[in-house]
Amino acid sequence: MPRQMVTIDEVFDLLGEERRRYALYYLHEQDGPVPIEELVEVIVEWEEKPPEQDESWERFDEIALDLQHTHLPKTAEVDFVQYDQEKGIIQVQETPRKFDAFVTIARLFERQKNNYSKE
Repeated sequence: MPRQMVTIDEVFDLLGEERRRYALYYLHEQDGPVPIEELVEVIVEWEEKPPEQDESWERFDEIALDLQHTHLPKTAEVDFVQYDQEKGIIQVQETPRKFDAFVTIARLFERQKNNYSKE
């Protein structure tokens, strides 16, 4: 399958929201479909320093809803993101070079700013 064309505007739009960026960083590093719950757990870790025990389920639910209703449908507007809402999985594959370059650079800057590690 050939890599899909993507405009710089589309890449910036995808990377324009912090939570969506975090999702894309993680998905970009995976080799297959990722369950939404796994993605939410990663984002909770990256957003919280450290997570509060009393609020952890509320936070998890809030992030899951935000991803499922806002960010994941937005990412699925590009051909290289496949989001299956019924199965609760999402996957990034066959990404365009332009996207790879921007997401790699953004991740490096974000990692320095937030000091989170690649897992």
